[in-house]
Amino acid sequence: MAAEKMSLSKAINASLRTALESDPKVLIMGEDVGKLGGVFRVTDGLQKDFGEDRVIDTPLAESGIVGTAIGLALRGYRPVVEIQFDGFVFPAYDQIVTQLAKMHARSLGKVKMPVVVRIPYGGGIGAVEHHSESPEALFAHVAGLKVVSPANASDAYWMLQQAIGSDDPVIYFEPKRRYHDKSEVDTAAIPGPLHTARVARPGTDLTLAAYGPMVKVALDAAAAAAEEGKSIEVVDLRSMSPIDFDTVQRSVERTGRLVVVHEAPVFLGTGAEIAARITERCFYHLQAPVLRVGGFHSPYPPSRLEDEYLPGLDRVLDAVDRALAY
Repeated sequence: MAAEKMSLSKAINASLRTALESDPKVLIMGEDVGKLGGVFRVTDGLQKDFGEDRVIDTPLAESGIVGTAIGLALRGYRPVVEIQFDGFVFPAYDQIVTQLAKMHARSLGKVKMPVVVRIPYGGGIGAVEHHSESPEALFAHVAGLKVVSPANASDAYWMLQQAIGSDDPVIYFEPKRRYHDKSEVDTAAIPGPLHTARVARPGTDLTLAAYGPMVKVALDAAAAAAEEGKSIEVVDLRSMSPIDFDTVQRSVERTGRLVVVHEAPVFLGTGAEIAARITERCFYHLQAPVLRVGGFHSPYPPSRLEDEYLPGLDRVLDAVDRALAY
């Protein structure tokens, strides 16, 4: 099949369809994923084509959804569960952290846990409370979980394929405000490793590292900086656990400066770990301290104020200017 331009949400749908067609042990579970096709219509048409035994509308019980998926995985299935919104994952946090993440180690490697937990996350859609959270650092901190987030349709398709094929549990964060962004998807391509970062835009003066919804902001910032003669390299991290520090290190060794951007609060966020590791690895290459740009250490605000809360172009460019001023 030739490359096709599709939205990020359609790419996820296509990836789920491919997985269902390829392996009868793949199941999809979640609230309203079947008849409705999900609140974002990401699973639209899948129950109609594959039946209610494979695309399963569940009760409104996140802990039960994940707990059932763990049992199915023990029986040889590969469940893909959807948490309807980021803020709804916490009733399932116990199951994810104390059971899903630990089963492989607890069984001394004998038990595999091929479960994917899909979570639409982040803000920018004008939603109400509990619908715009960025809890990725909570899961990245848990040993035994893989945590990833695509920034474009091609990665959305391929990273989900790789997540479903993994024998370890994967938390798959979907940047919901990018659902309608379109890009080319080649479903016949050979993808790179799931946890490898990519250089989305080369540059020489400073490295901007981001993932998920913030990659587009980073690319826009690099384009704006280029108009002022600044050459910014953008690294799409793609994975928050494990993190591809080698790619970031190689970039920083070339540019001498690093700014890390994410929607989640800066305090104890993913950027803190990246800043610490790169400072250790690149101390003699750095020409400025590693700077971080993210949300504030406060509950996510009402939608009228989210533009003030979310890191946008101006805040990223301010950090770029501060780093370049050293």
